[in-house]
Amino acid sequence: MLNIGEIQTLLNTIDNRKAQAKVGRRYYHAAHDIQDYRLFYYDAFGELREDHTRSNIKISHPFFTELVDQEIQYLLSNRDRIVTAEDTELQKEMDRYFNENDRFRAELADACTDAVVCGWGWLYAYVDTDDRLSFQCADSLSVTEADGRYTSDGRDYVLYRYLQRKDIYGHMVYKIMVMDDNQTWMYTQVDSGTITLDASTADAPNPRPHVLYKKHNSDDTYFEGLGFLPWFRIDNNREQVSGLQPIKALIDDYDLMSCGLSNNLQDASEYLVVVSGFPGTDMTELMQNLKTKKVIGTADGGGVEMKTVTVPYEARKVKLELDKENIYQFGMGFDSSQVGDGNVTNVVIKSRYALLDIKCDKLETHLRQTMGGILDVVLERINQERGTAYTRADVKMDFTRSCITNDSDNATIESTEATTAQTKINTLLAAAAQVGIDPVLPQLCNVLELDESEVRKAIEQADSEQLDSMMQQLEEGAANDTGTETDNEV
Repeated sequence: MLNIGEIQTLLNTIDNRKAQAKVGRRYYHAAHDIQDYRLFYYDAFGELREDHTRSNIKISHPFFTELVDQEIQYLLSNRDRIVTAEDTELQKEMDRYFNENDRFRAELADACTDAVVCGWGWLYAYVDTDDRLSFQCADSLSVTEADGRYTSDGRDYVLYRYLQRKDIYGHMVYKIMVMDDNQTWMYTQVDSGTITLDASTADAPNPRPHVLYKKHNSDDTYFEGLGFLPWFRIDNNREQVSGLQPIKALIDDYDLMSCGLSNNLQDASEYLVVVSGFPGTDMTELMQNLKTKKVIGTADGGGVEMKTVTVPYEARKVKLELDKENIYQFGMGFDSSQVGDGNVTNVVIKSRYALLDIKCDKLETHLRQTMGGILDVVLERINQERGTAYTRADVKMDFTRSCITNDSDNATIESTEATTAQTKINTLLAAAAQVGIDPVLPQLCNVLELDESEVRKAIEQADSEQLDSMMQQLEEGAANDTGTETDNEV
C-alpha cells in the first residue's frame, strides 16, 4: 500500500496540466479573464491609479461552452444502440447496461465533456442496489493517478480527494480514497494538514474491498473485490490538453474588442473637456469643480471647448467578425449562423461539418479505447453471472452522428427518388405482362423492399385468381410506397 508520505506528495505535486484544466473549466462556465479587467490612469502627480469613473463593461462570450457542448452532443448523437451484438441475449444485456440506460448515457456525456474541457475525464465503476455494475462521472481535478513504476510497492493506484463537510470551526474536512485493483483505503485530511488513516470498524473495515452490500433479510455486511482498478479515463488527446488551448487568446481578444466597443458607446454621451489657459496646477481640483460646481476658472485668453469622441464602430465590427471566424475555424466547430435562411443545400451543410467531424474522430478514438475497457469488465461480470464466454469480439460500438439538414432539400430528394422508383416499377410491371412475373420478380422486390423468397413462396401456393389479386396488390403497393400525385402535393 501507499504510505502517508507518498499520498501527501502525490496530492501536493504541482501539475501544469491541472492548472490548465482549471482554466478550461473556468472558461466553460463563462468566467473569462475579461472579468478581471481593470482601467488605470496617471494622475497629475504621475501616480498610477485605477479609474473607477470610466465605463468598464465586462462581458464573457461563451464560445468555448458552445464548442464543447456541440462536440459532445454531435459525438453522442446516436440515440439508438451505441453497443450492439448479434446474440439476442447478449444484446438484451447491452441494452440494460448501455443503450437503454439513461443514467449511463448522462454520465458518459459528462465524462466526455470533462475530457474536452479539462483534457481528460473519469468514469468510476461501482455496484448498484440491483447488483449490477454502474458507472459514474468523477471530478477530473479530484483524481490523481499513481503509476506503479514510481510507487514503493510497484502497484498502480488511483487517489480521489473530495470535500466531505465543513466543521463547526470552518475547517474543510476532506476524504481521500486510495484504490488498487483489490481494495480501498480511506483517509481524512483537515484543510491542507496531516493525512490520517481512518479507523477500522466491523461494518467498515479499512482497508476494505471495493463493494460493500447487505443481503436481503440480513444485517450482516458483505464485501466484494471487483478484481480490477475501477477507474476509466477518457483523454481529449494524447497530451491530455484542454480544447480551450488553441482558441483562448482569440476568445480573450473577442471579449476585449466587444467590451471596448460597449464602453465606447457607453461613454459616447460624455463630452471631452478641452480647457485652455487653466491657471491652476491640480487637475484633480479641475475635475472636481467640473463635476460638482459646474464651474472652472481660466486665465486670460483661456477657454473651454466640449468635444465628442468618435466611436470606431466599423473597425471594431470587422475585428469582431474576424475573431469569430477564427474561433470557429481553429476551434474546429460548426457555425450554425452560416446556414442562413435555410436555402443552403445538404451538401453545403455537410461540408461545414468537416472540421467538427475531424475533431470528433479524434475524441472518438480515445472514447472507443475507454469503452473497450468498460466492455471488458461488463462482459466478464455477465459471464460470471450467466456462465457464458462472451468477449469483446461479440459486440460492436456504434457512434453514428446526426447533423442538421435542409427539410426542403430532403423533400426534393425524396420526391425525385419516389418518381424514379415509380418509373422502375411501371417498367417492370409492363415487362411482366409480356414475359411473366418470374424474370422481373427479383428487381421488383428490390424496388419495393420485399422479401423475394416470401413472395415466391406465396406465388407458388396461389392459384391463378390469387396471383392476379397479388399482382393488383403489388401495383397498389407500389403506388402507396412512392406516393400518388395527390399524395405528393404540398
